[in-house]
Amino acid sequence: MIFGLGMNVPVLPELTIEMTRSPSAALYVVVLVAVIVGVDFVFFRHRFWERLMVNISIVLVFAAFYLRFLKNP
Repeated sequence: MIFGLGMNVPVLPELTIEMTRSPSAALYVVVLVAVIVGVDFVFFRHRFWERLMVNISIVLVFAAFYLRFLKNP
């Protein structure tokens, strides 16, 4: 009942969220960010276009690795 008015409210079934791949995906993203930031600071600190090209390349390599090895293990 809601506020004693005699109204019945249907109860929704609990939603279960599967979180089996979430920690590994989060770790993968953290490693990706760490590699990008590390390469930026070590090699390409004051070179914008080179840094942009290398960052895009790193993301593409990580995406290819994910699609090849981690998407359907």
